[in-house]
Amino acid sequence: MSRERVELDPLIEGYLSYMAEVRRSAKGTVRDMRCTLRGVSEWMAAHQPGKALWKLDLRAYLEWLEAMREAGRTPGHLAKNLSHLRGLLEYAWRSGRTDRNVLDGFSLPNTGRRVPPEVLTVEEAKHLLAACGSATAQERAERTMLLLLYGCGLRTGELCGLDVTDVNRERRELFVTGKGSRERHVPIPLGVWSEVATYLLDRDGKRGPLFRTLAKRCRVDLKLVSEVVQRAAARAGLSKRVTPKTLRHSYATHLMSAGVDLAVISELMGHRSPSETGVYLHAFANERREAVEVLQEEAM
Repeated sequence: MSRERVELDPLIEGYLSYMAEVRRSAKGTVRDMRCTLRGVSEWMAAHQPGKALWKLDLRAYLEWLEAMREAGRTPGHLAKNLSHLRGLLEYAWRSGRTDRNVLDGFSLPNTGRRVPPEVLTVEEAKHLLAACGSATAQERAERTMLLLLYGCGLRTGELCGLDVTDVNRERRELFVTGKGSRERHVPIPLGVWSEVATYLLDRDGKRGPLFRTLAKRCRVDLKLVSEVVQRAAARAGLSKRVTPKTLRHSYATHLMSAGVDLAVISELMGHRSPSETGVYLHAFANERREAVEVLQEEAM
């Protein structure tokens, strides 16, 4: 059960509004910030009563870090929380509420092992799509959802937010609004485009959401898209857990395996920078080992 939203200090609320409305941070990111700042505020209220977060010294934050470590928080979790706090203190400093940011330059190395995302093999992706029918308009709609999730690497929210007018027929691409309202144009592969075009015929030129629910004819939501993917995975007999994010991860991994440049994949996926896309380098693990072996054989 989610915690009830509680209004925080006005300066913290101002910072969160600034991040959402000016910096255009994603809603999920702002929620994470709120959760962090609320948790730290509650801890400090018990251990440093009467002091605002931006009035605390570095020692107070070191004591909080030690308490969080003892509570079992991972280095990655703590590094993220420190980033949220550092941003708040920077905002407070620039607002004239404090004479310095005590966390400026202070960070923790994220020593947590980066786990490669769960992905489908190319064969599994083929089985998944083959398990989707196309006899009825509803089946074609669900099949098109999966094709765009895998063939264009869309986030679930991006798919739900698509309108008919976001499909550029002349350029064969999608206009996508992603995290932080960042916009991008994503090419639709030729094999996917033929089915998208067929689905658009079912829409008969009508505007509005690209995908709508069958009963109420309203825009699809995250839950419905997730259910569509899970049903397709069950029909395909896939043993692994498959979610919309699995298809997005598979898109990036298969592009990387095909030799597409990391910067290009980053742009297609709507990442802030190629560093975010680095998690998919696991696709090259075997290739790197094989390359070293070949070099060694040639040199010896």
